[in-house]
Amino acid sequence: MSRVVRDGVGRKGGERGAVGEDQGAAVKKGWQRKHIGDLCEVIAGQSPEGKFYNTDGKGMPFYQGKKGFGEKFVEDPTTWTTQTTKVAREGDILMSVRAPVGPVNFATEEICIGRGLAAIRTKAELNRDFLFYQLLHLQPEIAGKEGAVFASINKSEIEALPVAFAPLPEQQRIVGILDEAFEGIATAKANAEKNLQNARALFESHLQSVFTQRGAGWVEKRLVEACVLQRGFDLPTRSRTSGDFPLVSSSGIIDNHNEGPVKGPGVATGRSGSIGNVFYIEEDYWPLNTVLYVKEFYDNNPKFIYRLLSHFDFKRFATGAGVPTLNRNFVHDKPVVIPESNKTQQEIAEQLDALEEETKRLESLYQRKLDALEALKKSLLHRAFSGEL
Repeated sequence: MSRVVRDGVGRKGGERGAVGEDQGAAVKKGWQRKHIGDLCEVIAGQSPEGKFYNTDGKGMPFYQGKKGFGEKFVEDPTTWTTQTTKVAREGDILMSVRAPVGPVNFATEEICIGRGLAAIRTKAELNRDFLFYQLLHLQPEIAGKEGAVFASINKSEIEALPVAFAPLPEQQRIVGILDEAFEGIATAKANAEKNLQNARALFESHLQSVFTQRGAGWVEKRLVEACVLQRGFDLPTRSRTSGDFPLVSSSGIIDNHNEGPVKGPGVATGRSGSIGNVFYIEEDYWPLNTVLYVKEFYDNNPKFIYRLLSHFDFKRFATGAGVPTLNRNFVHDKPVVIPESNKTQQEIAEQLDALEEETKRLESLYQRKLDALEALKKSLLHRAFSGEL
């Protein structure tokens, strides 16, 4: 059954109007409202038999879906096929037609396309970049069929998508504006993403240096002499009621409980599932059996022990091929180096807390920048295809 959004009216099969009729309206003098099928050839993908696939570069590059998409152009192929079914040419627009529906990219060479893709080949009167940008604009509104497994859109529904059609010189003018703007946005986005990565790396680097450079008054001990790990508790179903105490699993705090058998502040690390995740809990809490919690701190600073265990490579000591599990006995004898002075431990913990807080502030700043850049792209596309550029 077809699904539509906003003001669109559902229609059967491939009838035109699969996207809201308010989209792509001819709002500027000289523009027309048309459908993709009027201006393009649409080629639905078809997957070859799996026995013809290879990763050795034999045959034609094969793309199955959005997995191979880049920012604008498909990435280098990882799969080839010696049996060719449906072919997209260099410059064709590729649309993901199954889970998710709507993302687009350009083909950079002749490729074989599977059933997760369709190729859209523009005719002479339609600038392919003009259509590409318009499909980016329409992507949130494109709706296909919802099946039991995948949401999808078929060839007829793609052909029925309404688009704003401008005279060719106007198309080229708009593409020039968008190309320049999107190039600047891409540069700004790359810089923001790099800064975001650098902010995260800065904290990890400092944490690493604390336990490698060390200093005066540091001593080597076995882990069990610094803190004792203990497996968490089973939780009877009848006791699983909401309460005031955090319920801690290997993935973090997943709920609250009406009991807190371990006094806070506390530290826990994933024992099975997400092995090596380390958590600091301020209040009393219930550690589930998927974690090891610190049963004894030996008067060491709990926040410092949290940082120590965050630096410790627990994953290296997990065993079991099917469901890896961390056994406390495998790590208790491993050497660690810590300051003997509780005051020094507290100072280090406070320094790391302050740096982590600053790191989070920078991450939030750069993430807001990325969000603003995405909003700017959407605004430019809206203006372009409502005749405001």
